[in-house]
Amino acid sequence: MIIDTTKVQDINSFSRLEFFKEGYGIIWILIPILTLVLGITIGVLVIVWLEREISAGIQQRIGPEYAGPLGVLQALADGTKLLFKENLFPSRGDTRLFSIGPSIAVISILVSYLVVPFGYHLVLADLNIGVFLWIAISSIAPIGLLMSGYGSNNKYSFLGGLRAAAQSISYEIPLTLCVLSISLLSNSSSTVDIVEAQSKYGFWGWNLWRQPIGFIIFLISSLAECERLPFDLPEAEEELVAGYQTEYSGIKFGLFYVASYLNLLVSSLFVTVLYLGGWNISIPYRFVSELFEINKTYVVFGPTIGIFITLAKTYLFLFISITTRWTLPRLRIDQLLNLGWKFLLPISLGNLLLTTSFQLFSL
Repeated sequence: MIIDTTKVQDINSFSRLEFFKEGYGIIWILIPILTLVLGITIGVLVIVWLEREISAGIQQRIGPEYAGPLGVLQALADGTKLLFKENLFPSRGDTRLFSIGPSIAVISILVSYLVVPFGYHLVLADLNIGVFLWIAISSIAPIGLLMSGYGSNNKYSFLGGLRAAAQSISYEIPLTLCVLSISLLSNSSSTVDIVEAQSKYGFWGWNLWRQPIGFIIFLISSLAECERLPFDLPEAEEELVAGYQTEYSGIKFGLFYVASYLNLLVSSLFVTVLYLGGWNISIPYRFVSELFEINKTYVVFGPTIGIFITLAKTYLFLFISITTRWTLPRLRIDQLLNLGWKFLLPISLGNLLLTTSFQLFSL
């Protein structure tokens, strides 16, 4: 039997080429994901540093200053400390639920970043139901908190988990109604389409001016979803020791704080996308590039300035959230539920009906 060595070499080279193509494709899929994860990690560290500096300024005291210049490495030092601390388990608790709970809280929030547009064509997944995917996925996080509270076999932890579930359900409905109003105005549920719909009239085309009531309700509901003061009932120190976090230590304890800041960051990004025009600004990019004589680098300058504008608006909302935490007192659980069910829900429903009527009459 005669074997043509030339054909064998061609087949081998073709198979190697296909292997390299598959590897190249996998790398190009992983690079955006890893870049986004790195950016999110840096963003969370910046939020932790800002919260400590802003709270120190409000309370007229010195903030972090020893770990790195101006204390910028303090959050990294705290994370390293928690990583090496002993990981304790409750003797009579459910260890599986106890371990899975923090992971569910973090992973469910991380997946929400898939549909966040940081600039034009700078989004991992531009889905037709992007905003509702975020709402659906973020609703999974309280399940992780409830599992953590139940698995701890501690009455304070269990009450904290129940409060987290009740608070999430109470404020998820007004938040969803506000998002539905924005979708009706934009004729789309895609995050990219919502931003582009606001860019038609520049600064005055933002949904902040078209939906002022919805913006206020969304602001309050997002703070409640993030369990920020004055809505941090699930881990109220005076009543529940630390709520669902009571029995946790080490890196699992740190994961709850990571989940909290991840949720705060993604909520701030969605406030920017839904109400503040996303990456758009009233001054066109080309005018800015001509002003600074950088026309040749417009391809690079456009996405860069878009990311900068998105993050600037996001951190403006974060500043408001941090200031609110160190300004307002905590609500009681009955006041929190009354605010959600008796005030925000009817107002958000009325806002949705008005928006629907306006859209029908404008056809």
